[in-house]
Amino acid sequence: MTFQEKLEQYADLTVYVGLNVQKNQTIMINTTVDTIEFTRLVVKKAYEAGAKRVYVNYADPVQTRIHFEMAPDEAFTEYPEWSVVQRDEVINTGGSFLWIDAEDPDLLTGIPAKRLSDSQKASGKALERYRQAVGSDKVAWSIVAIPSQKWAQKVFSELESDQQMEALWEAIFKTVRIGEGDAVKKWQEHIDTLEKRAGLLNDRRFEKLHYTAPGTDLTIALPEKHIWMSGASKTPQGNPFIANMPTEEVYTVPLKYGVEGVVRNTKPLVYQGNIIDGFTLTFEKGKIVKAQAASGQELLDEMIASDKGAAYLGEVALVPHHSPISDANILFFNTLFDENASNHLAIGDSYPTCCEGARDLERTQLESIGLNTSIVHEDFMIGSAEMNIDGIREDGTKEPIFRNGNWAF
Repeated sequence: MTFQEKLEQYADLTVYVGLNVQKNQTIMINTTVDTIEFTRLVVKKAYEAGAKRVYVNYADPVQTRIHFEMAPDEAFTEYPEWSVVQRDEVINTGGSFLWIDAEDPDLLTGIPAKRLSDSQKASGKALERYRQAVGSDKVAWSIVAIPSQKWAQKVFSELESDQQMEALWEAIFKTVRIGEGDAVKKWQEHIDTLEKRAGLLNDRRFEKLHYTAPGTDLTIALPEKHIWMSGASKTPQGNPFIANMPTEEVYTVPLKYGVEGVVRNTKPLVYQGNIIDGFTLTFEKGKIVKAQAASGQELLDEMIASDKGAAYLGEVALVPHHSPISDANILFFNTLFDENASNHLAIGDSYPTCCEGARDLERTQLESIGLNTSIVHEDFMIGSAEMNIDGIREDGTKEPIFRNGNWAF
């Protein structure tokens, strides 16, 4: 299969499986100038699938860096109203959102943590409705990624510069099952497998999960009506879509005040164009009471202090150590990929779809059923070949879920 054939398949997956574009839909794409050729291909295929209008917002990483270096402090406490209105229009018309990521993991290294934190807070507050629509799957949305030179250089620094982009392209194609035959069929089979795994967990009705690994001894309580889900989601109209491509996880929501113990990360967290690594988090009654990082401490502290909910967990996700992305033994420095190579948790906002009856609740009502809300939602990786996880039932009986990093049933 030629590179162009693989690219065509990737665009098909994005449009027909990731977003599942519907006739007469409006599509909004957010991406960077590093993706122009692939984005044009996706736009073309979206119109072929019946889209009525496709908007593309391009960001230039160089200009983004200049903005964070040179804009006045007050610029980071504001968010443009036109951007809010733009997203609201897509939501109001039943449209969908696509992110095509090619981000440089080191883009904002050295920028003061307060600027990054203020920017996160301003956008989080302004885009409350948008975040709620995405978090509760009221609109279809998806994230895919393609290489940029800066990103490829970070991942494959040992290769010659002319080989780095090719290596990252091939790595990404493998993670999304391109080059193995009919990619759309492969994805359908893959999602079926994840759905079956989620079903097995739902049948077991565990009350708590207990994680143990070097540096980790953590217990997470689950809401009574929690739901384990796969990467396959549906809009209220019943249209399926895949939010993350690739995806290897099944996930649910933790009980906000039911997390106790300590957990250590096993892969770097790329946050706001910076890397946070070598960190441990200590929880008491659900809240992070201590956070220590070997690198990125100030930014980690700012993230946890973003709002009241940023010090609590919003997601629990299970990914076996032996999965296609993990077995590739590549550190992508990109959460979309690294979270699908490892068990992970998320600081901040929860997904109401993971709790029976919560999808249509107002955000102010979610805490009454034990779900966390926040302006942040940041996944961090904790899995390894040394991790064991037990499920604990209401009567105290335990069942192995993971042993040595992989499924125990």
